Amino acid sequence: MIEKILSLDELLGLRKRLRADGNILVFTNGVFDLLHVGHVRYLAAARALGDTLLVAVNSDNTVRKLKGDDRPIVNEAERAEILAALKQVDYVTVFDDVSPRGLIAELLPDVLVKGGDYGLDEIHGREEVEAAGGRVVSLPFVEGLSTSKMIERMKKANK
Repeated sequence: MIEKILSLDELLGLRKRLRADGNILVFTNGVFDLLHVGHVRYLAAARALGDTLLVAVNSDNTVRKLKGDDRPIVNEAERAEILAALKQVDYVTVFDDVSPRGLIAELLPDVLVKGGDYGLDEIHGREEVEAAGGRVVSLPFVEGLSTSKMIERMKKANK
């Protein structure tokens, strides 16, 4: 699965090949700390929107900035490898910015996807993707399925 985890340079080459072949690149990003069924359903729905699904994973450094010092539970290399093992995920990359906007602006995916807990106007990179002729999709959020809720349940179970 390691061969599915790409650097920025590798991604730029991949993007060029996908465009030349007329393939639709779908991009999504997130922490994906403790993988749960909500993630799996979300990734399957995202993959159905195009030919190739790229998942950008927040680095450990940015997860701490976004979620606090006690996160991530699983380190970035392991989170990337777990995602790469999923059949619906074609490629994975780790990015070290709080926002994926810079990465999205470089890759200009055909479809940018986020979960329904984000409104279209809150999706980083939306303007860049739409200006390049791509589309932005907010997939339905599955209520009650979140890593934070999983962590809370585990804490309660250990009391």
